[in-house]
Amino acid sequence: MALQKGDFILINYTAKVKETNEVFDTTVEETAKQERLQKEGEIYEPKLVVVGEGWVLKTLDDSLATMEPNTPTTVEITPEKAFGARDPEKVKQVHIKKLAEKGINPQLGMRIEYGGKNAIIRSMGAGRALLDFNPPLAGKTLVYDVTVSKKLETPEEKTGAIIHRRIPVVEEGKFKFGFTDKTLTIDMPEDTFYLEGIQIAKRGIVNDIQKFFPDLDETKFVDTFKAPPKPAKLAEAKPEEAKPEAAVVEDKAVAEKSAEPAETKS
Repeated sequence: MALQKGDFILINYTAKVKETNEVFDTTVEETAKQERLQKEGEIYEPKLVVVGEGWVLKTLDDSLATMEPNTPTTVEITPEKAFGARDPEKVKQVHIKKLAEKGINPQLGMRIEYGGKNAIIRSMGAGRALLDFNPPLAGKTLVYDVTVSKKLETPEEKTGAIIHRRIPVVEEGKFKFGFTDKTLTIDMPEDTFYLEGIQIAKRGIVNDIQKFFPDLDETKFVDTFKAPPKPAKLAEAKPEEAKPEAAVVEDKAVAEKSAEPAETKS
């Protein structure tokens, strides 16, 4: 059964430039290693997409509605429908001295920020650098090899995926949540307490929940700080039980008797 607008799906893909066959993006870790794209801290896993929401390029988004789960599909996207044609007016020459004044040590192919815009250094010579302010993929035809790995059906599956999309560095299974009346309560694991940008991530989760679950009135986040375990108490030593008085006297008498010298026989 074909997908429809609003469906929650997980997709795996590898994207490359048609003209050069260069891979520039992938959700598959093995491919990232082979293409030397792997970055420290980057998470490679199926990506959540809601069909028709514009979370991917429009041509790819439109194509998702025609796909079947677990069926590999190739989607080709022309420059006009991807990142546009290259604009020669966006290529500028800049004195290397000006770059140095901004703390930039220019190198060929380096991506920099200059004048509040991102650029790539295309060439260097005669004390000048050629900066290209076009998007890196401008003028390129893109090819996506896509597989819909799963369609999410239940509110629990969708909610878990929404949370993981916003906080991918924490395992999805560590989040506990539940629906009560018109409230969603999310118990935040300790791994999230001091994450940079966690409040922004929470706001993103709330926005997604309000959009895709309009019947809910509230989204609550619960941070529970547990006290450290207390050390076990050692068992108190019991004082030696006192002997009865008669026993003490008897012991004393025995002791005195044993101390008397033995009788000598004549």
